[in-house]
This record gives sequence, C-alpha cells and structure tokens, in this order.
Amino acid sequence: MFVAPGTLPDLGRKLTRDAAQRIASNWWLLLLIGALLVVAGVLIFSIDWTIRELATFIGALFIVQGVAEALTTGLDTRVRRANVITGLLSIATGILIIVWPGPGLVAVAIVLGAWLIVTGTIEITAAFAARRLIPDWWMLLILGLVQIPLGVLALANPGATLAALITVAGIWAVAIGVMRIVLSFEIKRLPQDVDEALTTPDEEPGPRAVSSKQQPFAATGS
Repeated sequence: MFVAPGTLPDLGRKLTRDAAQRIASNWWLLLLIGALLVVAGVLIFSIDWTIRELATFIGALFIVQGVAEALTTGLDTRVRRANVITGLLSIATGILIIVWPGPGLVAVAIVLGAWLIVTGTIEITAAFAARRLIPDWWMLLILGLVQIPLGVLALANPGATLAALITVAGIWAVAIGVMRIVLSFEIKRLPQDVDEALTTPDEEPGPRAVSSKQQPFAATGS
C-alpha cells in the first residue's frame, strides 16, 4: 500500500519528513473507504439478499476499493505502480462478479475467497516491507491477517448457504473498514511524529545541521 519490498533501501531504518508527508496525504482516502466499508458491512447483515443482489453489491465494493487502491500514493513510483496494478485487479474482480451470468453461491464464494487471500497476502508483505519505516506498520499486518482466514473460510465450503457467504462478506467489510479508519488517523499524524522525533535530543553528542525536510525519522517498529 505505502511501501513495497526493496523500496528505497537507502532509507534503511529511517523515514524522511517528505516521505512521511507523501504517506500522510492518503489519510482522507483511507478514512472514506473505511467508512464506506463499515456502512456496507452493516447493510450486508441487515438486508435480505438474493444471490444476484449480493454478488452485485460485493462486486461494487471491490470496484470502489480498487479505485481507492489505485489512487493511493506511496514512497516512490514503484509503490505507485504496484498500487495501480492491485487496484485494477480489484476492479476487474468486481466487474467479473457483477457480469457473471447467473452467479451461484459457488462462483461468488470462490471469487470472494480467492481475492481475500490475495489481498491479505499483499497487505502482509507490505506490512513487513514498511516495518522499519512506519511506526504503525502492524496495522497493515492486521489487515492482512484478518482477510486471509476469511478467504480460506469462503473457499473451504464454497457450496455453503447464502447466510454463510453473507457472514464472511459482512465480517470482512466491517473489520477491514474499522482498521482502515484507525489507520487513516495514524498516518495523518505521521509528519507530526517525524517533527517530534526531530526535536528529541539525539543519544549521540553534537548538534545536527540537517533541515526538517532532509533529516530522517527513526521508526519505532522492530
């Protein structure tokens, strides 16, 4: 999402003020998508769906999330390209579910389960790539860890009832939505965290004559 494996290795364990600002610029998008997912999850649990209606609704969620992913910026152009590719795949998955002729429970469950596992794996990979740069990298890890079991659950018995599919989709939407809302406020204050770190006395003696836009911020993740 924000960092890809091998991205900017010269940063090491540091995060610059400019990089923090680029990441923080995504906070409103995460907040918006998180709120939409929570509302969607509540609707999934509240409405008496048919298979066709549920497939269309889930497909629309994939498309909206794909657009948001494609618009998310990261540390560099490599991350940007990865986000665009992931977003396009999500959009394609949503369209596939919507246009599938006479979608059955098996088809919807397989597509939903497979996509949750794929996106969960991507989130986990991104989390470990960001752990030395972003203090709240563990939230990305939780996003991935939530999605993979739900995907496995959907694939374990794709011929199950409509109620089971609603349960998986509803839990996914609410859980991921809440985590994205929390993460949005955390990354919003990332530049402030960098500024606070810059004003903290260094353990090593001697002043540093580096501007706030160039001096790196040591992430607290380990």
